[in-house]
Amino acid sequence: MDSNTPGKLRSQQWWTGGDYYAFSRKAWLRSEGYTRDVFDGRPVIGICNSWSELNNCNAHLRTLAEAVKRGVWRAGGFPLEFPTISLGEMFLKPTSMLYRNLMSMDVEEMITANPLDGVLLLCGCDKTTPAQLMGAASANLPAIMVTGGPMLHGQWKDRKLGAGTDGRKLFDLYRTGKITDGEWCEIEGGLARSAGHCTVMGTASTMASVVEALGMTLPNCAAIPAPDSRRTTIAELSGQRIVEMVKQNLRPSDILTRQAFENAITVDMAIGGSTNAVVHLLAVAGRLGIDLKLDDFDLISRKTPCVVNVKPSGEYLMEDLFAAGGIPAVMKEVLPLLHGEAITANGHTVAENVASAECYNRDVIRPYDQPLSMEGGTAILRGNLAPNGAVIKPTAASPHLLQHRGTAYVFETYQQMRAEIDRPDLAVTKDTILVMKSCGPKGAPGFPEWGQIPMPKVLLEQGINDMVRISDARMSGTSFGTVVLHVAPESAAGGPLAAVETGDEIILDTANRSITLAVSDEEIQRRLAARPAPPVHYDRGYGKMFLNHVNQADQGCDFDFLRKT
Repeated sequence: MDSNTPGKLRSQQWWTGGDYYAFSRKAWLRSEGYTRDVFDGRPVIGICNSWSELNNCNAHLRTLAEAVKRGVWRAGGFPLEFPTISLGEMFLKPTSMLYRNLMSMDVEEMITANPLDGVLLLCGCDKTTPAQLMGAASANLPAIMVTGGPMLHGQWKDRKLGAGTDGRKLFDLYRTGKITDGEWCEIEGGLARSAGHCTVMGTASTMASVVEALGMTLPNCAAIPAPDSRRTTIAELSGQRIVEMVKQNLRPSDILTRQAFENAITVDMAIGGSTNAVVHLLAVAGRLGIDLKLDDFDLISRKTPCVVNVKPSGEYLMEDLFAAGGIPAVMKEVLPLLHGEAITANGHTVAENVASAECYNRDVIRPYDQPLSMEGGTAILRGNLAPNGAVIKPTAASPHLLQHRGTAYVFETYQQMRAEIDRPDLAVTKDTILVMKSCGPKGAPGFPEWGQIPMPKVLLEQGINDMVRISDARMSGTSFGTVVLHVAPESAAGGPLAAVETGDEIILDTANRSITLAVSDEEIQRRLAARPAPPVHYDRGYGKMFLNHVNQADQGCDFDFLRKT
């Protein structure tokens, strides 16, 4: 079906006309108790809800949907809620990333197949936000997003905890016997105290911030805590606004321009965002035919200071960021680096939206000239080990390891790593570089968050809490450490990572953006030629489709047939 045109609603194609099906569609919808006037020129607004009891991050979205409906009705629209796949980060195996593209297809098809004039997208957990954004970009009907917001901070004794980041730190203490079983049970009960996504600058918080920077939410949507009444208020206001967007025919393609993506990358760097934002932004841009590259991220990172002091790159949590002024205050801080004229979902420009923003805590949002780091939170590496690129998060790494030379200890698979990492005789030192293969889009499969290889127990017991780790996997945005990720091409696709052997020397030079395997090109090719073919994980269904069509990390891991050419 065509998009809306001025003065004509797309949904009327379902209701009007003298044929039987126009009559029967209205009759069937009236069975839900609606009066006949809902068909008389009201914009139909789909509320795309990723609520699920298998997704704790999104468990409160039913409540937000009711608020959205109030706003839609008040603005003269007709709200109809519908479900899609919901991707809960904690429960899906082998990884929720395997299903991001499937959810995006679900979202796109449900938008385009139904009598909708516009859509409001309710999301929260890591992959639900990019999946909905990808689907809405492809459908290109007027759309606005409402993210679910961060959960309340965790609590253990007198310590505030950030779900994910602090949980990982405490787990290392538990592994080495410094926390008892009883204490570990207490932490389990207090780490995640409410609905909402992780309250550190993990992938969910990053994507919520990035979506706001793209202009696809109302200002200040990203950081409002999930249980806060203001989260419900902004949902209602967003429901009201989407009706106005339909009347203006303001579509994702009008908002998601090249300038908007550059703004989003700038904000991602300024907040010390998750490395996963790189993959997701590449995928969304691909849906719109925007030629976004890894090098764009590095170029912007080099000129963007990291000003947000939130874990894992800093000290605070998303609640603190909201109280300090939220993403509008961050964007005002880096406004000279933004395209202030870019249009956003509320019809105003970025510059207009942040003009009155204030910062209320300079320790949480640092001044532009007093940042946590002079460069952004993500750097792009290249070299003979990653000819198509790899990523590292310098703001969450150990400074002394960002320039490092060491010998490799290789795990051929994630399963081998899990079996060996706690061995008391593991032959590693603080200078060793751990390398893990077969963890990329095709190799794992699905590109899971296995990249933060646990610190070997033998080193933790020596008081060593970081070392260089390299893989073709992703890692959770809540993670930390000197970790090189997204190595492309991946080992299962014949990338040079597959050729690394234990004892090889590797040189990490973050300042010069390089990752080098000290082995000749001829030897690398000889080793690759001698390697057996990787296993085939699926021979049917969606898994087979994924393996046959997924792109590599440097292209966003979308399906080749979903990118706009």
